[in-house]
Formats: sequence, structure tokens, C-alpha cells
Amino acid sequence: MVLTAEFGSGDLFWWMLWFFLWVIWIWMLIAIFTDIFRSPDLGGWGKALWSVFVIVLPYLGVLVYLIARGRKMSEHAVQDAQQRDAMFRSYVQSAAGTKSSAAEEIGRLAELRDAGVLTADEFQAAKAKALA
Repeated sequence: MVLTAEFGSGDLFWWMLWFFLWVIWIWMLIAIFTDIFRSPDLGGWGKALWSVFVIVLPYLGVLVYLIARGRKMSEHAVQDAQQRDAMFRSYVQSAAGTKSSAAEEIGRLAELRDAGVLTADEFQAAKAKALA
């Protein structure tokens, strides 16, 4: 019980603050190394130099990297998000079978109307649904 008497709420606050700062630091290092190795605009030597700089002088290296390449880092994140979104949309379209456009759907409906399968009213209703 002596340990709990020495560890007050102020000490707990500082311990938690340092712990979260450490977690943020690790997160920043992972994000920076990920960006270094995923950057298509950096060559092999550039990636090696940035990696060595961040490892040898961690605080200065991270600060300089964020200043020098922070904008590129955000551009890479946006491009990656757009690429993932496009891949997701194409997967959903292929899985749902909704790759046909509204014009193709109306053409198919017109063929069904001409064949006598659909009435004019059914054709107009399906056309409105396809355009919506």
C-alpha cells in the first residue's frame, strides 16, 4: 500500500501524458517510414538517406521531414484514399452487377417494349426509374 500512497492523481496525469506522447511519437514514426517507402517520387538513395536521418537524429529528422515533405505526405494520403475508393466502387459494381449505364438500361427496355413484353406505361415507369 505504500506505492499507492506515493502515486497521487497528479503523478497519474503526468504518467498518462507521457504515455500518450510516446504513442503519438511511435505513430508519427510509422507514418513517416510508411510515406518514405511508398513515395514514388523518391529514389532508392533518397529513401535510404531519409531513413538514416530519421533513425540517427529522430527528433530533428522527423521535424525536418514533416517540414520538407509534409505536403507530399498529405498528397500521397489523398491519392491512396482515392485509389482505395475507386477500387471499392469497382468491386461493389462488379459484385452487384450494376455496371450498365442508364443509356444501356433504357436501350434494353426499348427492346423489350418493341418485342411487346412491356407496355408503353411500364416502359415509361422503368425509364424514369433508370434515370433516377
